[in-house]
Formats: sequence, structure tokens, C-alpha cells
Amino acid sequence: MRTEDVLAAIATGLWRWDNASGTVTLDGEAARLLGLPAEPAVLPEAAARARFHPVDWNEINGIVNLAVAEGTLAEARLRVMDEDGRVLRTVRSRSRPLENRTAEGRVDYELVGTIQEIAEPQPGTTAAHTPITGDWRRSREAFLLDAGRALAEARSTAEVLRVAASLSMPGFSPDGLAVFGLEGERLSVIGHHGHSPGDEGPFSHMALDTDYPAAEVVRTGRAIYLPTPEEYKRRFPVTWPLARGFGRASWAFLPLIVAGRTIGAWMAAFRHPVTFSPDERSVLTTVARMLAQALQRAGVAESERQLTTGLQRSMMPQLGPEIPGMTIAARYVPTGGGLQVGGDWYDVIPLPSGRFALVIGDVQGHDVRAAGLMGQLRIAVRAYASEGHRPDAVLSRASRFLAGLCSAPPVPDDESCDADADADADFGSPRFATCLYVECDPGTGTLEIARAGHPDPVVRMADGTVLMRPTAGGLPLGIVPDTDYPTTRFALEPGETLMLCTDGLIETGGHDLDTGWARLRAVLEAGDTGSGEGGNHLERLADLLVQAVHGPSSHHTTGPLADRREDDIAVVLLCRESAECGCGTAGAHPVRPVRRTLLTVAQAEPARIAGVRRQIRELLHDWADTEQVDSAVLMVSEMVTNVLVHTDGDALLVAEAAGEPGARRLRVEVADSSDELPHKRHPGEMASSGRGVLLMEMLADAWGVDPRGEGKSIWFELNEQAKPDGDEDRETPRSSA
Repeated sequence: MRTEDVLAAIATGLWRWDNASGTVTLDGEAARLLGLPAEPAVLPEAAARARFHPVDWNEINGIVNLAVAEGTLAEARLRVMDEDGRVLRTVRSRSRPLENRTAEGRVDYELVGTIQEIAEPQPGTTAAHTPITGDWRRSREAFLLDAGRALAEARSTAEVLRVAASLSMPGFSPDGLAVFGLEGERLSVIGHHGHSPGDEGPFSHMALDTDYPAAEVVRTGRAIYLPTPEEYKRRFPVTWPLARGFGRASWAFLPLIVAGRTIGAWMAAFRHPVTFSPDERSVLTTVARMLAQALQRAGVAESERQLTTGLQRSMMPQLGPEIPGMTIAARYVPTGGGLQVGGDWYDVIPLPSGRFALVIGDVQGHDVRAAGLMGQLRIAVRAYASEGHRPDAVLSRASRFLAGLCSAPPVPDDESCDADADADADFGSPRFATCLYVECDPGTGTLEIARAGHPDPVVRMADGTVLMRPTAGGLPLGIVPDTDYPTTRFALEPGETLMLCTDGLIETGGHDLDTGWARLRAVLEAGDTGSGEGGNHLERLADLLVQAVHGPSSHHTTGPLADRREDDIAVVLLCRESAECGCGTAGAHPVRPVRRTLLTVAQAEPARIAGVRRQIRELLHDWADTEQVDSAVLMVSEMVTNVLVHTDGDALLVAEAAGEPGARRLRVEVADSSDELPHKRHPGEMASSGRGVLLMEMLADAWGVDPRGEGKSIWFELNEQAKPDGDEDRETPRSSA
């Protein structure tokens, strides 16, 4: 009896699907099962597809691709439809893909197999349902979507392994997992689940030529399914004793392939028997592909993190040995770009004179070039400072250095090099950098500051009051090579803290300079950091500043700008220690320290009078009577202006506020080099000057003029009033002029 007759007797047909020609060849029985006349036929692929349910046809495509990849049989359950879309019968197809190389050398496949009708269980019967149902498909699709989403969100190898261990596959969840990687010519166990610690020992550093399923999967790139212990023992007798002790019933080993390269293997082990049907193999294969992609992404991300962390640590200095009488804390937070290192930097430089220098800066941009320029500029500034140059000379040399680095290279004339030329021109385009350089004498607390377009330093006084100290400055580094940078000198008193920061700390979160400074000032004044030991108080203050602009709470304090701008953050804190350190709250001091500010206004800088007014307001920000604050600002403005107008020298201002809140006394002195004393005048209504002494007599509680060896000092005092006096007459001012 012929084979065709035997197959026809058991209602089994033969079919051949030629993928290259796009035709399907059927024998008589196969044609009958598809609802066609019972005679041999050759159909176009589209005509054959029309005989099957669309969902089932999509399923068979995936099953065939899986069989091609694994070299196994393709089994599928298909519903045959008539012309009206009704289901005629259900058939099962079993076929094997055969490689077929075309005349052009292209590799294609041809499927040769059988079709056999299967009986559907009738409603109300106890016939076992096939697992390949619509509900199973829907649950499988939902599982794959969830698994893909979870694996895509994993950012590290440990997270990927945790996700893989938590996967609950529809109907056949494994209870033991292992992921193998490659280390040269050996396997390594990246992670495992469902085993005891140390169980991975015999499988670690296993040679690839070992008779072990994972090793063979890595060598061949094909999956291995072992549905029974007998099958495992038959195929891998050498390593079967290692697997026998785990008490599993079925195993699946699948390759982890990325971009055509096998990077490892994934093992799923089951305590219950699994037949590994085509649908189950399809699920396992899909999960293996997603797992391989997730592991690849996590590996790249971890490598980038290690690279950028190492780069950041090499570029960011250690704070060095302890400085007697001083405490330093610093933070760097890269937030502006994909790289974890940007153009912001800080440095602490020991100087030959026994002093030390604090440097903070920000190179324009948030790209690789900004980070590279930052590293070169930091080294240059450290070199110039170590040679013993003064702050202004250090910044002048650094500006010439940066301008030389950023000179654009010539663009070649060859049109074929236009793209490379544009890239080179962009890489060599001019860049600038802001910088603040502070030279500090730890013995006296004297600070000499040179500033190149950078935000001014901030001083937190011993009682918690925070002032932004205006300092003379010049253009950012690299704009004009030969630029002069004037220096500003003042003293950091015991218990005071100096803060240097880049604009990222101020403007991050959609803030401008004004609103960002108001936010930082509130944090500095309200933060209860305590006195602590070993500089811990300053470390906590640094953490509070960063969390205020880069932590969860920062999203509740967004600024007035429409976009939430992000930038790299660098901040350095310098505290001059005292018995009662000023890094705590104001109420922590039994004896309230004196608030003091000192400023110099040069003849050539009349615009700094506005900074003087702002300093007085900040010094008296918690004064009880706001009208007294306005009076103090008016008198100070008048005194400094008179010095600039009526003398040839500079004005030196010293302001002090002492006492307990509600009963404080403000004393302001403005000194100049002229011996001419102020005169009381009687200006007319239209006069534009001559009212200085009249204002002092009207507004000050006391005022006077003290001659000095060279020049004089004009001063006034205001006594804080706990409550405004309303319309009551003020006491007659006392003058010692």
C-alpha cells in the first residue's frame, strides 16, 4: 500500500509550502480538509491563507520562524474557514522547514508536512481542552507585554535578574532560573533564582566545550529543551549528576542573542513536567530575546556609569588634609545632560604661602567638550595658583589659556570633508567659563576674591543671617585673552560660613537669579544643622542645599520660568570654626554674635551704590520696623554718594548690628580720605543736594563725625523698635559732630 493511501485512510493530507515561489502544494486529502475539491492542487499563498482563520495564520508565522531558528518541527492548530467566514473544521499541521538556496544564492525555506483533522470537544462533555485556546493566547500576549515593559525599565543587571525571577508565565512558570554569561572561553553565572547560595559553584567558570546544555547553547546558538530527566541524562550524561540533585522535572536552555551575537544562555527549570509545545517554546524564546536585550542595555548603562563615575572622581578633587580652624564641604551633582560629568568644577589648592585657595567654575555647555575643557582648565588654574600668583593674575592667565584652547581650526577646502569639517569647527568653536577664585588665610580669616563672570559669594553669619557679598569682577574666562580681574578683600569672622556655587544651584527648577537666591537664602537661614563634630554640621548643610533644588521637594518650588531648566550643580562651603559654630539656627546661641558687613566703593564704580543698599537691606532683613530699614538705606546711600561726589577717594563702609531681636542697635560708619567735615546746609525746594546732615538729624538716633589721621569717619546709629511708634514724636537725635 502506498504512503498516500495510508495517510488518506487516517484522514491525513500532505502539503508543501514553498516560501521562495509563494505557492502551496496540496494532495487530494489536504485539499478536502481545506474545503476544496478532493484532488491535488497548487495554490498561491494568498489563496491558501484565505482558507484559514486570520488569527491562526498569524500564529503559524511565528511558529514557523521559531522552528527555523531551533531546527525543530513546526506544530500549529488551525481553523479552516468557508467563503462565508464560518469555521468548517479544525486541523493540526506538523511540518519541518527545509533550507532551500535560490539560484541567486539567497537562503529561503520550504515547509513539508501533514494536515490532520482534530475533533473539538462538545459542550457539556468532559473531554480535555487543548491548552492552545483564545484565552491562553490573550493571557500570553498580556504576559509578554508586561514582561517587556518591566525588562525595558530595568536599569541594572541586578534589576533585570529580579524582573526575570518574578515573571509568571501563563500555565508553566519556572521555579528555577539561571543566567549564564561569557568570560573569554568560559561560562559564568551572572545570577540565579530558586537555588541556595553556593549552588552555582560547579557551573561557574565552566569551559565552553563541556558537555553541559548551557555550554552547547552558547556554542551553537540553538535552544535545548529537555522535557524529562531521562532526556537530560541521555543527551548530557556527563553533567547529569550535577543537575540531578536539584529535583527538577523539565529544563529549557535558550540562547541570549543580541545583534546576531550570543552573549550567554538562560535556563528555566520546572519541578513539574513540561512538554514544551510550540506555543510554550514561543513564549520562552520571546522572553529570552527580551532578556538578552535588557541585559545588554543594563551592561552598557553600567559601563557608562563606571566610566563617568571614574571620570568624575578623577576630575573632582579630594578636599585634602584638614585646615586648622577651617571646615570645608563640597558637592557636585551632574543634572544637565546624559553624561554624569559636565562643565562645573571646584578645587581646593594648597598655596606656597601657607594659605589655600578655593576655586569654583562653570564651562559653557553640557557636552563632552565642556567636560574636557573643564578638566584642562582646572589643571591650568591649579598650576598657576601653585606657582604663587595672586588671584587676579591666576584668572588673567587662565583666560589666556582658555582662549588659546578654543581657537577654531582651519576648515579644509575639500567638499567631501564638509561633514567632518563642520564637526571639527564645532568642536573648536569658542567657549567661555565663569570662575570664582578665593585665596584664604586660615589664621586671620582674610579672603581675597577675584571673580570672572561668576555668581557672587554668599556669607552665612554666626547668627544665621545670610548675605550675598558683592565683589568686583571681570569678563568670563576665554572671551578676551588679556582681561584684568580686580580683587575684593574681606574677613570671614569666627562662626561664619562662606558659600560658593555655580548658577545651577540657583537657577535649577525654572528659577531666575532673584527667585533662586530667595529659595537658597531660606534654606541657609532655616536649616537646623546643629554644631556637630568633625564637620558633620557643614556636610548636612551641603545636603540640605542640594536636596532643596534637586530633591523631591524641589518640584514644589518651581520658579516663574515656563520650563523647568536643569543644570549641573557645584557648591563649596567654608566655615571658620568657633566655640559656637554658626551653622545652626539663630536660637542655638546664648550670646547673639554681631552682624557685620564691610564694603568698599571706588570712585570709578558708582554703580556699586545699589549693591550697598541691597547689603543694608539684607543685613536688616528681620528688623522689626521696616520704616527704620528704609531710613538706614537712605542715609547710607546719601553718605556713600557724598564721598564719591565731594572727595577724590574711595568710600569704606562698615555696618554692624548687635543685640537681641527687638532691642538691637545698628551702627554704620563710612570712612574716606578727605579731612573736610560735613556742613549743615539749608537747601531750597528745588535743590538737588545739601540734605545729608538734615537727614541724619531727622532719622538717626545718634550720628557724628570722627576725624582720623588721614580723613574722617561719618557714622550713625539706629535703635531697633519692637513696634512702630506710629505718630508719636521721636527722640531728638544726638550728634557728636
